Formats: sequence, structure tokens, C-alpha cells
Amino acid sequence: MESSPQLLYPSEFAETDEHVGARVAASNWSKPIKKTIYTVNIGDYAPEICALTYPLIQAYARKIGADFHVIRQRKFPDWPVVYEKLQVHELAKEHGNDWNICIDGDALVNPEMFDITDFLQKSTICHNGRDMAGIRWKYDHYFRRDGRHIGSCNWFTVASDWCLDLWRPLDDLTLDQALANINITIGERNSGMCHTEHLIDDYTLSRNIARFGLKVQTVHDICAQLGWRGPGGQPVSPFLFHKYTISSEQKVREMLMILGTPNGQPGPVGPGWGLLTPAGVAEYQKRWGVRL
Repeated sequence: MESSPQLLYPSEFAETDEHVGARVAASNWSKPIKKTIYTVNIGDYAPEICALTYPLIQAYARKIGADFHVIRQRKFPDWPVVYEKLQVHELAKEHGNDWNICIDGDALVNPEMFDITDFLQKSTICHNGRDMAGIRWKYDHYFRRDGRHIGSCNWFTVASDWCLDLWRPLDDLTLDQALANINITIGERNSGMCHTEHLIDDYTLSRNIARFGLKVQTVHDICAQLGWRGPGGQPVSPFLFHKYTISSEQKVREMLMILGTPNGQPGPVGPGWGLLTPAGVAEYQKRWGVRL
């Protein structure tokens, strides 16, 4: 992956390693907590997007004392590529993690994002937000028995070693059976950017939440408890940015707006993060303009 435009953030965070160790010295009295942030990048996914997202994900990893691991090899070649996120089920064991965080490669993480694991019990998993399962999935006995109607939003997912069943691959359904249980929304269908197979990971995690009775928290609700709310009092999560029903070109435009607008100043797609100067935006456009 090519180097990224200089962000207004300490230069040591702008690394491009595929596996960045958490260079944080353990204190002399507490047991170190092993954390790894995972992302999937099969076939060199959208380098023009990763040039913006990876330095920030790596910065977040360093901030919270986590390793950063890019999944580049397929283990489920007969399934949609998003299903490769379920490699975390085994990778987490191999890496000996206490906490596992899976972040999509097209998600922006604000450097001020706090360590979400400090606000979770190990018995509880976390997403940025959650959907109503009945809109998206055909119910089976697991969903009906669980009764909480939780739909996974798997672009930002956190779970401890106690809850690795969250990423357990389906062992009682074929791919065709699982796809038959997925209903994309009107907005997803009309966007032309989302198809049934793109939601196989969300469906699998939703079903695992119901199947194993996993407790669920959201970043939105944690932020609301800490005082971050919208104009109408609704919970907001100001530290994460992700959209999946728009083209790569539109994603880049909106990301540059977020990063290039001064910190806290209202912008076309939300408050700015103040991480790219006009010169940084120009440098990015010069490097990636032809591709875009």
C-alpha cells in the first residue's frame, strides 16, 4: 500500500505495517491485557480508501495498546469475501487475545476515540450500533427463543475471549440456506451498492448473538451515557464514520470532507475532525485522482 497523506497527528502513527505491535510497556504491577484489531483486506481492497483509514486504525491500536492484524488470505473461498471476518474465531485463540476488535477497512476512527474495552464487561460484545433483526433476517428457533431482535452491525465489533462464539462460522446451515434468510432493505437495494451476499457476516453474527445468548452493548449507548447526544437527545457516536451504500468515489469525497473540515466545525457530512490540511487534501487528490 502506498504511503498516506500526512495527517495532523503524531508522525509515528502513520505506519503501513500489516502487523503493528503495541509498543506499550506493561506496568510493573498489572497484568498486560492482550488486544488485537483485525481488518480484512483480500485482493488489495481500495488502496485509495485504505490510505485514509489504515493510519487512523493503526493510531487507535497504538493508543489502546493493541496489535493490528490484516487478514489477507482466504479460509472460506466458497463464501462471500466478507465471511472472512469469521477467521477471528480462530485467530483470536492463536493470538491469545483478551479482547478482539474487528473494524472494516473503509471505516474512519477518530484519534480521540476512547478504549472501548474499558467500558465493557468480558461477558458483553459491542457494535457501534444495532439493527432490528426482524427487518433483515428470516427468524428461526434461535431468534425466536432469544426474543431481543438484535441485528448485528458488523463493521465495528468488539468481543472478549469469553465471547468468541460471536464469530463462530455457521455449522448447521449451508450458504444457500443462510442467503435465503437474508432480506436487504429498500435503501440497500435502491443504492445498487449492496446485495444479499454482502450481509452474510451480519446475518451470521446476529444469529450467533441469539444462538449463544450473548449480551450486547453499543458504542452509541456508551457515548450517550458519557454525555454525547444529538440535538434531539438521541445517542450519537462521534468517533466513528462508516457508510456502505455509496460508491468508493463518494466514500473518498465524504472522508476528505470529514478529515479536512476543522475540528468540531459543521461540515457537509458532519462535524469535522481537523486531521488534513488543504495541502494534505491536495496531495491526496494528486496521488489518487486518476484512480478515482
